Amino acid sequence: MGAVEPLDVPVAPGAVLREPAHRVSRRAVLMWTLQALVVLALLLAGQVVWWLVDDAPSRTPHWVVGAVWLVAGAAYAVAMPQWRYRVHRWEATPRAIYTQSGWLWQERRIAPLGRVQTVDLERGPVAQLLGLAAVTITTASAAGPVTIHGLDLPVAHELVDALTAAAVAETGDAT
Repeated sequence: MGAVEPLDVPVAPGAVLREPAHRVSRRAVLMWTLQALVVLALLLAGQVVWWLVDDAPSRTPHWVVGAVWLVAGAAYAVAMPQWRYRVHRWEATPRAIYTQSGWLWQERRIAPLGRVQTVDLERGPVAQLLGLAAVTITTASAAGPVTIHGLDLPVAHELVDALTAAAVAETGDAT
């Protein structure tokens, strides 16, 4: 295999793809933990139903499956929220919105403000309880919307206002 040829793309001197500047709220860890616990409670309910309807003489499979999902579920509920918090970042500039998200599969997205079509603020029950929100920016992109989860509600409102004002001021057609 030969060396990879550099792309002939103009890049500003010193320009590098860095992490976005802002972290999400620290309370996002609690939100993601509670959401994980809801999933685990549903799995537990399934385990209980299986236990009740199974008429096999041995309960060993129930204990083995229960122990496996309990250990895996506990690891998921503890590790996933912390890892997501370490990864999730965002930044809004006068020209673009830049996000980094995920935990196992991580993604960085840059959406030019000239491509913004809608800006939405979303709050599920757990987010409402914790004073958090998600901001979804829909663009003229086949990759789909850009979403920032776990923002403090005042920060989310400020971001929505700023992005909406920037999108309205943009003279392009967002396509």
